[in-house]
Amino acid sequence: MAKYQAVLMHGKRDAEGNHPFEAAEGLMQHSPARITRTFMEAMEAVSGVGHIEYELNATMKSRDGKIVTALGNLVFHGDDVQPFIVMISEA
Repeated sequence: MAKYQAVLMHGKRDAEGNHPFEAAEGLMQHSPARITRTFMEAMEAVSGVGHIEYELNATMKSRDGKIVTALGNLVFHGDDVQPFIVMISEA
């Protein structure tokens, strides 16, 4: 397993955090959407809130492939939908 980090910011809850996580070696070689999905799965495992529902609007890699940026919406209870941005890289 390799160590990665993600900076996640979202919506009106003034939520911003640095989230370290572990995933398979070579994760950054995958598509930006797959990297984002791996991070969200890691968050589900440690957040204590169960399944994290989200919609991806855009994902991209930096030119050197070392940073993934994803934009989308986190879907909370009912109509509580909040935009998010996450930046993921190797730790």
